[in-house]
Amino acid sequence: MTDYASPLRLFQPRQFDYGSGSAAQVGVWAKAEGFRRILVVTQPVMAAQIDRLGLPGQVAVFSGVQPEPDSDNLALAVAAAVQAAPDLVVGFGGGSVMDVAKLVTVLRGDQTLAEVVGPHRVTGRQNALALVPTTAGTGSEAGIRALVTDASTLNKVAVESRYLMPDMVALDPDLTMSVPPAVTAATGIDAMAHCVEAFTNRKAHPLIDNYARLGFGLVARYLPRAVRDGSDAEARAALLLAAYYGGICLGPVNTAAGHALAYPLGTRLKLAHGLANAVIFPHVLAFNQPVASAKTAEVALALGLRHDSEAALCKDAARWCADLGVEMRLSQLGALPEHLPVWATEAHAIRRLMDNNPRDMSAEQVLEIYRAAF
Repeated sequence: MTDYASPLRLFQPRQFDYGSGSAAQVGVWAKAEGFRRILVVTQPVMAAQIDRLGLPGQVAVFSGVQPEPDSDNLALAVAAAVQAAPDLVVGFGGGSVMDVAKLVTVLRGDQTLAEVVGPHRVTGRQNALALVPTTAGTGSEAGIRALVTDASTLNKVAVESRYLMPDMVALDPDLTMSVPPAVTAATGIDAMAHCVEAFTNRKAHPLIDNYARLGFGLVARYLPRAVRDGSDAEARAALLLAAYYGGICLGPVNTAAGHALAYPLGTRLKLAHGLANAVIFPHVLAFNQPVASAKTAEVALALGLRHDSEAALCKDAARWCADLGVEMRLSQLGALPEHLPVWATEAHAIRRLMDNNPRDMSAEQVLEIYRAAF
């Protein structure tokens, strides 16, 4: 069987709106669908902009999503949804907000979070779902997964289900214009990491490869521009599309070692997801080069990196990220040397991602990467 004939399943939203001002299409769509009780899940920073959605009917707001939400925070959002009894939930924010909104739609019923963790364990959804990203990073609006931190273990848990695919998505670059340079850089690198990790993945597929190429190509070209000038409308629109492409990559292929190593940095150091991935990205890109040389060369060419050796590739990739203003040293982000062995064990145990990596990585090699990033 050729790669082109390999089975693949994609889920996509029923309606997709893209471009300046498209956030208002959520209200147009909601009215046409007859929704009258709507819950908006968001954060305080975006609450004042909800009117841009033009929502009809009775609108309730849960604005308490934390930057890296845990299961306790999710429970508060679910309680708000139970009280509001919406026929439509709108996730209006970054990846954390959208993941919480997804989970709210499937946890209003009889299932608990513990019962739905893993693939294909969700039995249904209680309401319609629309997602409006306000950062260009996770691509959660294009995927069938949602992640949250287990408050008792501090481990990331993932729910995967077709019921997490939104009915409607609006990508409005106007909403991203005010994102600060540091957040723009970190979320953009996260989007690139999604594309690159899927591109070099053991589960890589030609159809997904094309989305990945489009995604990391857009990030390479437009992320430096958006960091330099947040009002660059073309760059903002391009990055929002790149993040969406990355989200498509996550569905049938998913990420690999890069995200596995990033997760403990988010849960233990409380680093934003994009920043955690940015710190790790150069190291895993270089680590995988020996077994994914042709595809790694494509990534390096897009970013203007040397790739004649693992060391040169890692150095150039780290400089590319640092030139965007990203702090690339774990020692400057709150990590201590004694933390690293525990985190290495934890990351190595995330087999749902580590097993996707094109090159086997031992726990000791994970620790070496953490030390190199220290």
